[in-house]
Amino acid sequence: MHRADASALATWLLLALITCLPMPTLADAPLRVGLLTMEPGGEFWERFGHDAILIEDSATGAGVSYNYGFFDMDEPGFVGNFARGRMNYLLVALPVQEDLNSYHEEGRGVAVQWLNIDAAHANALAAALAENARPENSRYRYEYYTANCATKVRDRLDQALGGLLEKQLSGRSQGNTYRSESVRLAWPAKWMALGFDLGLAGTADRPLTRWEEAFIPMRLRDSLREVKLADGRPLVQSEQIVLPHRLPQPPVETPHWRIAALLLGIALATGVLMLGSRRPRLLAALALPFWLVASVLGAVMTFLWLGSEHVFAHGNQNLLLLSPLCMLLLPGGWRVARGHAASPAYRFWLWAIAGMAAIAGFLKFLPFLPQQNLEWVLLLLPLHWALARALEK
Repeated sequence: MHRADASALATWLLLALITCLPMPTLADAPLRVGLLTMEPGGEFWERFGHDAILIEDSATGAGVSYNYGFFDMDEPGFVGNFARGRMNYLLVALPVQEDLNSYHEEGRGVAVQWLNIDAAHANALAAALAENARPENSRYRYEYYTANCATKVRDRLDQALGGLLEKQLSGRSQGNTYRSESVRLAWPAKWMALGFDLGLAGTADRPLTRWEEAFIPMRLRDSLREVKLADGRPLVQSEQIVLPHRLPQPPVETPHWRIAALLLGIALATGVLMLGSRRPRLLAALALPFWLVASVLGAVMTFLWLGSEHVFAHGNQNLLLLSPLCMLLLPGGWRVARGHAASPAYRFWLWAIAGMAAIAGFLKFLPFLPQQNLEWVLLLLPLHWALARALEK
């Protein structure tokens, strides 16, 4: 859903300048309103698809794409704001063909849904979008799930329809969650999918309404097909393919790896116990990089909770499985790898970290603290226990 295109941004600035000059606008002619939906791309920032509102002059065919998916990487503090979840995005108005060029080059499919919106509401929507796209009005605070480039499109269309979308979509659910949708769409890039699964807390596991799941452009497209106007007519008047999709699609359902996690966890624990009984020094040396990675991942999850506005990462139970406290095992592990006896402090932290992993497993039996992380428990709890058992001597 993200786009950072310097040439497009320059075009936006030029269009902003042009709007200051007296000239006819699209609102002077009959308008058509369409929803452009772009399929997922191959890069990691394109995995969730994209969309935009198309305002077209029905007499000339000239169209403007109102695209909420731009950001300025030259903005002061961009990297720090990105890490802390304080991103600012931009609404950019582009000639529709220019907006479509990059999708054509990438092989991403684009479809348009023409909407049954009467002339008065279409004109009002076009005027509101043009005003919103002015440089002084175009920025908005981005939040990945609740205020992204797809939800902004959803909200604009809902306003134009007098709240019709929210009314019809809020009481219905397909059982999807922020986690399931994120993992599903990121699955072609396994590191990205596992990162979402590891980094999201229990707040990301609540079933979403059709209204909420419209943070995914393709879900919004599908939901619009079922919306009816007050007089019973369908909201979607017609659909057409603008660009064919030439890339592999993400899975239809969220893949599950619970059995794989259990088998891998048992295999690793068995290997640790066998190696520990024969060559404990080698096992300690092999455990060092695992503890280092675990402590780094734990530090990142701690930062996301305590130091950022990524609210769906707050209170993550995976901190019990990958804790920053694993850093305390490194000195003792290094001593054991060099042939020295394990210290009492080292043995304490081995079992303390294994105990935290056991708590993570126990939490799976408490319905008031739900988090869909059983796969991580099945993978890491046996490993922590086996390391403590094998290296405590």
